[in-house]
Amino acid sequence: MPLSKILVCLDSDPQPSVFDGVVAVDAGVDHLFRHGGVRPQDVRDLVYGAMFTRGPTELKNTAIFIGGSDATAGEALLKAATDAFFGPMRVSVMLDSNGANTTAAAAVLAARRHMVLHGAIVTVLAGTGAVGRRVAQLLASEGARVRVGSRRLVHAEGTCDKVSTAVPGAQCSAWANDTAATTAAAVEGVQAVISCGPPGVEMLPKGFLSQATGLQVAIDVNAVPPLGLGDLEPTDKAVKRGDIVCYGALGVGGTKMKTHKAALAKLFTANNLVLDAEEIYALAKEL
Repeated sequence: MPLSKILVCLDSDPQPSVFDGVVAVDAGVDHLFRHGGVRPQDVRDLVYGAMFTRGPTELKNTAIFIGGSDATAGEALLKAATDAFFGPMRVSVMLDSNGANTTAAAAVLAARRHMVLHGAIVTVLAGTGAVGRRVAQLLASEGARVRVGSRRLVHAEGTCDKVSTAVPGAQCSAWANDTAATTAAAVEGVQAVISCGPPGVEMLPKGFLSQATGLQVAIDVNAVPPLGLGDLEPTDKAVKRGDIVCYGALGVGGTKMKTHKAALAKLFTANNLVLDAEEIYALAKEL
């Protein structure tokens, strides 16, 4: 009789995410062990509990999912988890705090469907947040020339430094966009714009996108009004507005959900996988 698939959910928030639990069940997980308020110092013993209850050949049936609303906290939990592994004693682990990795993968994949990213100029608005940083990194890994936008230039510069460290040879420039005019300047002459702002924060008001010379693709991952890009609708999925292909948050959401479920399923194919932004994006491209 095959062993049950057990997913250990480590959430940095006090209450583990219901969303992540539902997706795990829909992805075919048999049992969920959910832990909230997890700190890095808590991780080792939780990982040991997952590893030492099954033999090395059986450990592919146990996996760890790291979630929560704070992506930085999730990164610390991921490091603590991988630091606890040794020799053959390890289980596969996936990081998707705040849905940042799966959302970023889906957004970049949407742009990739309609244009060649290598050599293209792409603006990432709110590029210093959890999703924006990952979008910028994935675009850079595809060879795009990335403009990272932020209300504070120093934050955009910090993200460019991180992207350049993660992706040798990355072409990344920092842009301050604290007004509609400066944001419009950041999207002028680019081939794509991906808005990664928080819910209910307008990045570029209606009427500005049509004025951007050469713009081919516009993507907004915010579904809560007011939208990040005022010219888009949340349900847009490859909708043409003039010469621009548009995706709203719900239009990207289908790919995000497929990617999330596929990544969870992949965890149970081996006991040595670490699925972070790059690995999840690679998986999304295969779907």
